[in-house]
Amino acid sequence: MTELGNHGAAGITAADEVEEICRTLIRFDTSNFGGNEARPERPAAEYAAELMAGGGLDPKIYESSPGRASVVARMEGQDSSLPALVVHGHLDVVPAQAEDWSVDPFAAEVKDGLIWGRGAVDMKDMDAMILAVQRQMHREGVKPKRDIIFAYFADEEAGGTYGAGWMVENHPEVFAGAGEAISEVGGFSSTVGGRRAYFLQTAEKGLHWLTMHAGGRAGHGSQINDENAVTRLAGAISRIGGYEWPIEYTKTTRALMEGVSELTGIEFEEQNPGPLLDALGNVSRFVGATLQNTSNPTALKSGYKHNVIPGAAEAFLDCRTLPGRDELLYETLRELAGAGVDFSTEHSDTSLEVPFSGTLVDNMVASISAEDPGSVVLPYMLSGGTDNKSLSRLGITGYGFAPLQLPDDLDFTSMFHGVDERVPVEALKFGTRVLSRLLRTY
Repeated sequence: MTELGNHGAAGITAADEVEEICRTLIRFDTSNFGGNEARPERPAAEYAAELMAGGGLDPKIYESSPGRASVVARMEGQDSSLPALVVHGHLDVVPAQAEDWSVDPFAAEVKDGLIWGRGAVDMKDMDAMILAVQRQMHREGVKPKRDIIFAYFADEEAGGTYGAGWMVENHPEVFAGAGEAISEVGGFSSTVGGRRAYFLQTAEKGLHWLTMHAGGRAGHGSQINDENAVTRLAGAISRIGGYEWPIEYTKTTRALMEGVSELTGIEFEEQNPGPLLDALGNVSRFVGATLQNTSNPTALKSGYKHNVIPGAAEAFLDCRTLPGRDELLYETLRELAGAGVDFSTEHSDTSLEVPFSGTLVDNMVASISAEDPGSVVLPYMLSGGTDNKSLSRLGITGYGFAPLQLPDDLDFTSMFHGVDERVPVEALKFGTRVLSRLLRTY
């Protein structure tokens, strides 16, 4: 039992515990290399379960494969007839090359008021905020209006096959009665037009991890070969990687751009979003990728000797689609690739877009406003994906809401999967206050 797990004094708040919880979670190396190759999440899941049990819950650990563990528990609400809320995070992280970092990526050092380490923003910070808030609610005897299902999943960084996707497929009963969910990657702040704006995630792009296969005629490297698989593949990669997808706006991205226009006074020109993106500062990195489909070559595989022309070549593509644009993606890729190149799908998942309205959204906005009066909340689309994709298969409407009030000089969006990932301690404390308001009132 950890020291933290023994805390029971009524005066302890979530803000008091969140730093220690976050640092402890980071110290569990739960690197996910994909394809069920990972440093297992089980130790981190056991730690989370210990804290949940210390917070009055009855958690259960589920293993999809040895060591690949998720943990779930339900907090009973005042009215079980209301749709339950799923509050979830993931325990795995992308790998970190220690030699690239200025600190040990799994030491969870605190420097200059920030916690440094892999997972500090993706997403052991949110895991820690959820755990700390749930424990404070228990200490204070708070019973939420509706049931809350707390879940910490494995394998999100590889598509959720051994995590949320597996849970939805094999244990849908744990989500019985759930109607909505909150998780990453929204609720963080930036200054836009002189006002602090928080970005609430109401959409995320579809995911398509594809392999391109180019066939040809194998032969001696000294010969003329007009059926060279490497040449075919290289041409396809060049055309696909250089293709400029058309700009399109969904309800979410249009509302965001209109909101930024209102804050800054910059005119919203649909075919020239550059000035508005520039006004978003570092957040433009996230938003810019949500105005069109993307198709990025990420790996090449072919051949084994200088003087042998191989009969086949492969490349990986990471493609992300706007809602309703999956077929456009495949049609365009086939046209760009040309003859002799085929595609296979390694993993795909749906795009999501949910309303920036309703009681849950109103409560999220009110919780932010209560802690930061005068701020504004804007909807946005995530270019990546979250475990809300898996939960959507059960009819659960998911939002990204991990509230963090951030300093303007922190390039927060570059921290996701980046080097020297870090999060301010004060931002975590702010997040616990916002989440606490939300879970007590909704």
